[in-house]
Amino acid sequence: MQMSALRHVVCALSGGVDSAVAALLLRRRGYQVTGVFMKNWDSLDEHGVCAADKDCEDAYKVCQLLDIPFHQVSYVKEYWNDVFSDFLNEYEKGRTPNPDIMCNKHIKFSCFYHYAVDNLGADAVATGHYARTSLEDEEVFEQKHTKRPDGLFRNRFEVRNPVKLLQAADSYKDQTFFLSQVSQDALRRTIFPLGELTKDFVKKIAAENRLHHVLQKKESMGICFIGKRNFEHFILQYLQPRPGKFISIEDNKVLGTHKEEDHHDQRCAACWFLYTLGQRAKISGLREPWYVVEKDGIKGDVLVAPQVDHPALYRDLLRTNRVHWIAEEPPATLVRDKMMECHFRFRHQMALVPCVLTLNQDGTVWVTAVKAVRGLALGQFAVFYKSDECLGSGKILRLGPSAYTLQKGKNRTRVAPEVSSDSPGLHPTP
Repeated sequence: MQMSALRHVVCALSGGVDSAVAALLLRRRGYQVTGVFMKNWDSLDEHGVCAADKDCEDAYKVCQLLDIPFHQVSYVKEYWNDVFSDFLNEYEKGRTPNPDIMCNKHIKFSCFYHYAVDNLGADAVATGHYARTSLEDEEVFEQKHTKRPDGLFRNRFEVRNPVKLLQAADSYKDQTFFLSQVSQDALRRTIFPLGELTKDFVKKIAAENRLHHVLQKKESMGICFIGKRNFEHFILQYLQPRPGKFISIEDNKVLGTHKEEDHHDQRCAACWFLYTLGQRAKISGLREPWYVVEKDGIKGDVLVAPQVDHPALYRDLLRTNRVHWIAEEPPATLVRDKMMECHFRFRHQMALVPCVLTLNQDGTVWVTAVKAVRGLALGQFAVFYKSDECLGSGKILRLGPSAYTLQKGKNRTRVAPEVSSDSPGLHPTP
């Protein structure tokens, strides 16, 4: 018997093609594979169907086809407490949260990871993410026998040799953005079987191995707990709309008001928190397009501008909360010089933006983009990269002045209200 046949890998199965092929490839490598389906959300769609049940059934079929054991776990409570509550809280403040990043951090690479290792005795865990790490499989399995000390004091060798999170070979499908808050402990024990493959090749493998039932499913691009439902209708089941005004950022003129009863079938501006920066605003009675450039969380007003590329949408400075570094410590260059050149993105699949990081004493960073970027918003994650390595991420808590404000030569800067009370002024000084 091959030595590798004794290796037990627990693979997260979503009911989709990527995780199905990940499990298949692990099986081909000769590992003992167990499939686990996570139920994170508990509700019916508009047709009275629970999408999670269908996905669970599909995941079970994958296990039957591959002849591997199947387990189902429910993290509905944990998801509500650690992901969805934060999502609602952020939206209510007018921010733009990213529940997928939080789900990976708290559910897949915490709850599931501990279940796989502690309850199922996994030597390693695996998912269908398009990402890579700096470890070969055999090195991942060796981590099981390396007991890490608890608390702040880590083995010095480990800190010098952390596992790196690397971008996938298929740069278009790369999902390191969503994995940028994953812990070093979990990453050390994780295998990403799809890291070197393209999506087309993954589909080809599925087609050649009787996995047609997952191949025919539509790609899930939405937030997992909403599915195909209307986002606005969904969110308004949980958050109370608030009336306010549409105000031109150029002359402070009120262009319209928004009350809940004004709008029935279209986006209601009373739900000011639903607007994202840069999107077109629907203002009753106005034909010419206006675009959202800012939101006033205190008054519930939506500030708009008349062009899609209005300078009020462009900024080159932001500050994050305490950065989660994949390696557990900031890069040596940043620690030594208090500044470092790298790249960042704040949306999945957007082009990487060259920037300079300035490290603050409290672990937060200032990010200065080499060129102003469009649509930066509070609550988004700034994810940092150095060549093909994902270094980690921080949530955007403060924005610098827009190009429009700078053009007008204003010294006073309009800063979105939620800022930690100990935040210094808007100047990146370490």
